This record gives sequence, C-alpha cells and structure tokens, in this order.
Amino acid sequence: MFDNKVWSLVDLPKGIKLIGCKWVYKRKRGMDGKVETFKARLVAKGYTQKEGIDYEETFSPVAMLKSIRILLSIAASLDLKIWQMDVKTAFLNGSLDESIYMMQPEGFIEKGQMENVCKL
Repeated sequence: MFDNKVWSLVDLPKGIKLIGCKWVYKRKRGMDGKVETFKARLVAKGYTQKEGIDYEETFSPVAMLKSIRILLSIAASLDLKIWQMDVKTAFLNGSLDESIYMMQPEGFIEKGQMENVCKL
C-alpha cells in the first residue's frame, strides 16, 4: 500500500466525517485441504456513509454479459485466441474525485502521526 501510494497522512479537516476500516483475513487452501497461503485485505467501512449526505452516486465498472458474448462470437468467427487475465490490484488504478478520509489501519499507525488520518 505504501508502494502504490493508496493514501497520504493528513490532518482531518473540520466538518469531515471519518470512515473506519478493518482487516479481512482469509486462508487459501490447496487441493489437499492444507493451508497454502494467508491473505489480508484492508476494507474501508463505507457502509457508514449515507447517500445524499456523504456521497451522491455509486459506480462499479462491470462488463455486461451481452458484451462478452459479442466479443466471444467475433473471436470465434475470426478464429482468434482468447486469453484470460485477473487484475488483482484494479482498485488501486481507480481515481477518486472526492476527498475521502479513513482512520489509520491497525498495524500501519505512524509513530508521531497518530492523530493524522489517511486521505485516500
């Protein structure tokens, strides 16, 4: 998160509602059922916000099934190869037009800057 510059530490402006955050942990198991890797994900508690007060609209870019079918039919008719990929850090490539302030996550609290918050 530091390398990708997900947030910067700033003082909380007056009148701004601070969003909390929490860690979500997951164990990835192999075919034999044994734990192979541990994963951690930091999630902002956006559910505490109210529409019309804290935000105006939501947007999540999702491919429509019709679009995928059209692309597959074009690829099949032109005898093209189809490749699949998974973008695991897609959320990091998004840009925010709004200023969103989140509490410093547990384990990432900067010494000497404990009163500061994360500006996403």
